[in-house]
Amino acid sequence: MRLTLLSTMHPDKPELFVMRPIVASDARPDAVAAAGAQAALGSASPSSELGSLAPEGAAVWRLGFRPFYLLASLFASVSIVLWGAQYAGWLPVSYMSGPVWHAHEMLFGFTLAVMTGFLFTAVRNWTGLPTPTGAALAALAALWVAGRVLALTPYAVAAGIVTTAFPLAVGIAILRPLAKSGGGRNLLFVALLVALAGSGLAVHLAERGIAALPALAALHAALDIVLVVMTMLAGRVIPMFTNNAIAGAGAQRNVYIERAVPATLVAIVIADVLQASGAWTATLFAVAALVQIARALLWRSWRTLHNPMVWILHAGYWWIPIHLALRALADTGFVAPPLATHALTVGAVGALTLGMMTRTARGHTGRPIHAGRGEVAAFALVTAAAVTRVVVPLALPVVYREAVIASACMWSAAFAIYAVTYWPILTRPRLDGRPG
Repeated sequence: MRLTLLSTMHPDKPELFVMRPIVASDARPDAVAAAGAQAALGSASPSSELGSLAPEGAAVWRLGFRPFYLLASLFASVSIVLWGAQYAGWLPVSYMSGPVWHAHEMLFGFTLAVMTGFLFTAVRNWTGLPTPTGAALAALAALWVAGRVLALTPYAVAAGIVTTAFPLAVGIAILRPLAKSGGGRNLLFVALLVALAGSGLAVHLAERGIAALPALAALHAALDIVLVVMTMLAGRVIPMFTNNAIAGAGAQRNVYIERAVPATLVAIVIADVLQASGAWTATLFAVAALVQIARALLWRSWRTLHNPMVWILHAGYWWIPIHLALRALADTGFVAPPLATHALTVGAVGALTLGMMTRTARGHTGRPIHAGRGEVAAFALVTAAAVTRVVVPLALPVVYREAVIASACMWSAAFAIYAVTYWPILTRPRLDGRPG
């Protein structure tokens, strides 16, 4: 008799995922597959209740993932190329100094757009209550676009206001359904969005010379918040998706490791806010890396290689312990800090966001969770971009500049493929006629 874990929504508390055992010798394979598909597609939310909430009008405004995944992919395909050109000296810098603009836009532009699309869709699923659609969703998308435009202008005050306002608006939008449903642990996402707004404001105050905190320190705090969000969501969905998609995968969770992960991350956030460095922070990063490795090993990544929709999530997650290990080495002077930063941004953020954007876009438009040639090409490119940006400079420092430019081109190409492939998916109604 073999036990595996299947994750579904709790029937009474839709904000909670429940891991329940399925006895392989007793359960019918088709029943297990059907239940897994239901959980993966996010179809556990009460369709009858949400059906009345479906807005009329253009399909792109019917659910949060649609406009924000599209905007994020288009922005990623353009902005990284601009940064590569700026880095190569082919373009002048913007209002914010080159590295600050690049980091700011990747965090508060690209990453926050993906987070917004995911949270608007997930919170609706968790609570059975509406998140912004129609005109409200379009207004939030316009606010995000305004932030991207203002970041390229000399209007620093306006840029700072919009950068701060957007994550606050997103937090308010998800707070209402979470509070009404007794959101529990999911209310932490609201707090993290408020923290992102604060770090964004700190960046602009630092660039204006108003705050003593360096802009890059504020950006590091924002990156830590993104790291917390990724590890929280990955811990929920990667084991679930792995077990639901791959028979006998056996992805597991250990209660002690699951407690150690947030504990080490909180310690890292505190250390970075205090701008600490040295032997003790290197030890902290090393311990955090080992904890993340132990967690990832329990998910049996090697059993996912034949399923691109799953392995891309595992590949993205493995960049988190690599990032932490490189931070430990950076604090002891063995590697350059940007290599650790880009292991997280190009590697973890790039692969995890691309993997989730493809999966949720297909599932929430009534399509099978299957990777075609376009998806596989995008997954390969984003992975190659991370290796080129992090591993190549470590092995061949003499080609550092060339590696940066090549990585930027591959990363942009990955998201350009997504934008082209998913434009018709994100702008048309669901295939099954359901709302969303």
